[in-house]
Amino acid sequence: MAASLKRLDLEYVDLVFAHRPDRQTPIEETVRAFNHLITTGQALYWGTSEWNADEIAQAWRYADKLGLIGPLMEQPAYNMLNREKVELEYAHLYRETGLGLTTFSPLNKGLLTGKYKNGIPDDSRFAQTDVPFIKDFLSKNPKEKWDPVIRQVNSLEPIAEKLGISQGTLALAWVLANPNVSSAIIGASRPEQVFQNVKALEAVEKLTPEILKEIDELLGNKPAEITQRF
Repeated sequence: MAASLKRLDLEYVDLVFAHRPDRQTPIEETVRAFNHLITTGQALYWGTSEWNADEIAQAWRYADKLGLIGPLMEQPAYNMLNREKVELEYAHLYRETGLGLTTFSPLNKGLLTGKYKNGIPDDSRFAQTDVPFIKDFLSKNPKEKWDPVIRQVNSLEPIAEKLGISQGTLALAWVLANPNVSSAIIGASRPEQVFQNVKALEAVEKLTPEILKEIDELLGNKPAEITQRF
């Protein structure tokens, strides 16, 4: 950590992530290690990335038992096509621990921009079939899996047009409209993409309960709500 701070030319970071769970190390040890970074002034808080709900809950049990700080932020993938973990699995953690989310892949590798509605453009990410990651993804998503997803994404185009925004902006705004999402990690290969991404901040207010319901009905993938009994 000290070497990282030196390279960043910082005395401390606000938040440090346990990037992916280390299931070969006891969670208590992980909790102690990240609290050491906090007590030595190298970080203010710590969070997790791609941990499951039980692992985060265990971390909080050890933190409470030891009088330490539990993970305050989780970094999961979250987008219109990938909802289960954020909306269902973590549901009790927002209430019980105040967990916040810094989500990644809000456009699901660009699929939610609508650019693939008529096939794979030559200048798009998935046209780079010599890249190992792309080659692997396409091999796991043949036509019979790809086409239904594209039809699902295409069904959102009329909503974006009605709101006067691009499909990419709609997808980003949808993520930010979730009250448990603190921020969304974005990427861009061209300046105009940055502009479209930033416009999502203004578009959030356009996502009324009626629009969100319409999106849910089109996608048909909203996780069932958990009923609590007290």
